[in-house]
Amino acid sequence: MDGYDHIETNEYIKKTAWVTKHALTSGIQKHTGRYSKNQDRLMVNNYCESFNKLGKDFHFTKKEAIARAEEMRKKKIASLKKQIAKLEKLKF
Repeated sequence: MDGYDHIETNEYIKKTAWVTKHALTSGIQKHTGRYSKNQDRLMVNNYCESFNKLGKDFHFTKKEAIARAEEMRKKKIASLKKQIAKLEKLKF
């Protein structure tokens, strides 16, 4: 035992992914970067930018990314409708 048994190695795999983290403001963006399965992280732009949740912030298929962006859009519309309803009820 060398004392380093608890340290996991981070293997990075070159992958293309569709990023949905900012889909409602910037659209779905296609990036090629390094993916770490141990950290569930995609690093892009020479490690200057990272996305941390596969299935939430980034996806390995365009179809999954579109489905996530659509889900985000629907949730945002519902939230805005609630805000509008609250504002319409306000009386001054």
